[in-house]
Amino acid sequence: MTGSRDGAIRRIEAYFDDGGFLADLQRRVAIPTTSQEADSMPALRAYLADEMTPSLARLGYACEIIDNPQPQYGPFLIARRSEDPAAPTVLTYGHGDVIRGQDEQWRAGLSPWTIVVEGERIYGRGTADNKGQHSINIAALQAVLAERGRLGFNSTILIETGEETGSPGLAAFCAQHRDKLKADALLGSDGPRLDPKRPAIFGGTRGTMNFTMALDLREGGHHSGNWGGLLANPGLILAHAIACVADARGQIKVPEWRPRTLTNSVRAALAGLTIDGGPHGPAIDTQWGEETLTPAERVFGWNSFEVLAFKTGNPDKPVNAIPPSAIAHCQLRFVVGTDPKDILPALRRHLDRHGFGQVAVAPSREVIMNATRLDPDDPWARWAVASIQRTTGHKPDVIPNLGGSLPNEVFADILGMPTVWVPHSYAACSQHAPNEHLLAPVAREALRLMTGLFWDLGEQGRPQPG
Repeated sequence: MTGSRDGAIRRIEAYFDDGGFLADLQRRVAIPTTSQEADSMPALRAYLADEMTPSLARLGYACEIIDNPQPQYGPFLIARRSEDPAAPTVLTYGHGDVIRGQDEQWRAGLSPWTIVVEGERIYGRGTADNKGQHSINIAALQAVLAERGRLGFNSTILIETGEETGSPGLAAFCAQHRDKLKADALLGSDGPRLDPKRPAIFGGTRGTMNFTMALDLREGGHHSGNWGGLLANPGLILAHAIACVADARGQIKVPEWRPRTLTNSVRAALAGLTIDGGPHGPAIDTQWGEETLTPAERVFGWNSFEVLAFKTGNPDKPVNAIPPSAIAHCQLRFVVGTDPKDILPALRRHLDRHGFGQVAVAPSREVIMNATRLDPDDPWARWAVASIQRTTGHKPDVIPNLGGSLPNEVFADILGMPTVWVPHSYAACSQHAPNEHLLAPVAREALRLMTGLFWDLGEQGRPQPG
């Protein structure tokens, strides 16, 4: 059985148009795999054992569920289909966990655990992040198998259940099971396109470091009339400490946090890229961020410092008292070239130089997602671009690294493979908020282009340099 590329794509179009994709996605969305919740372990395991294992076994994959090296976190699934030792092997990654449902915050008529289709939007928790995305890739593999009778390459699928808690245990797991996960390249899907109307690929991600800046001056609050002007206000001091980290337009002032890796080749790759969250996405604040950079360079080629939350006193019930303490929850998204081990020490030195030695700095959690980047001229990147262009008729956006963070360093550094990510969502999908959704036209196109990618890999073999 040989079939044709067009035949495989017709199969995947019918799968979407006849409701097969929605049926598969509904079963997966209905499982509340909220890894941030303490009682989520049964649902995490059920997602792998009761849903993904049978789905992949039907496609000829040998499936193995393996406990996390950190047993308090969710397990992993490795599914392998081996056809020919001489053929290329591709690793496909996805995560089955989602953030909290936030049930009460969803718009009337919507639920995080039930698929609802309104116009072009497919609502449900995990539709965009990440159940919808890895469901698209698995369905594309199925279409190639149905049309050709084989993939023409070896396929390994890794699904974790802890990405939304920082992928604890993933690095150790991949190091322990390196032989089972060995592949020529990673072809995964997560994150958003730049523009929902255009396909995209990215070769890495920014890293992320979450930390706190805190100031604790005394026990208890004191009356602002009796003590105002006599007692230092920790909220004011901390606000000034933050202001020495970034200026009024968010430009970073910590020298070690200002990258030197925005090279001419990276600039060339980013030239002409536009960022569009769609009609319901936020408008870009053109006067925010590094003044000399384009919007694409700011988010894909530079670091960004964010204050995620700031608390002093009792914000819900303010009283006329000077608060005793203040705390800011902060984050640095960083690109390749920023030393993750020096992020907080550099901040400490900077605060000390500016007279804020009393402000304490501490990591919020042990997990750090490091920055990675694939050269846009890598053979795997060029192959993916050519395949997507063949399917859609348009060259996809090519981004050296995503603005967000994924555990890509596990694949790029520990497993040592090129990484090509093809995102199937868009920036305004509400992935970590109520009303999360996947766009139907994007999903349908993604099914087509992933089917084309897998077909071409089986037909052409390993991409060659040159």
